[in-house]
Amino acid sequence: MKTQLINTAMILGVLTMALSCSGKNETTPIPIPLPSTEQPVKQPAPHPEPIVTTNASNDPGFKLIEGADCLACHKIDSKLIGPSYQDVASKYTKADIKRLAQKIIEGGKGNWGDIPMTPHEGLSKDDAQQMVKYILSLKK
Repeated sequence: MKTQLINTAMILGVLTMALSCSGKNETTPIPIPLPSTEQPVKQPAPHPEPIVTTNASNDPGFKLIEGADCLACHKIDSKLIGPSYQDVASKYTKADIKRLAQKIIEGGKGNWGDIPMTPHEGLSKDDAQQMVKYILSLKK
């Protein structure tokens, strides 16, 4: 059995040498890219997603939000400095409209962490309520 194993190993060794030494001294050339005279194609800049995917541009509350400084601290669907409007909508109901409108006018902190919301004292109660109604309409 031992001699049969040795004979098989020798045959495989001889075959390997015979196949690898075919006598040809050729190598496969490595392709080299030709220099290009074309300028690289500029990729278009990614467009940011719109702030709202609904028809918010016609909503009076959204127009008031756009005209104020609200979007500097809040986003529709993710936390920025303050909570997202969707998070606010999921926490409150229509019963909270007057209280939230007053909070927008007076400002404050504590409900969403230590960063205070600046007061918007020049805003009327009606306008602040329109803003809150729009925000609550974003409830998922």
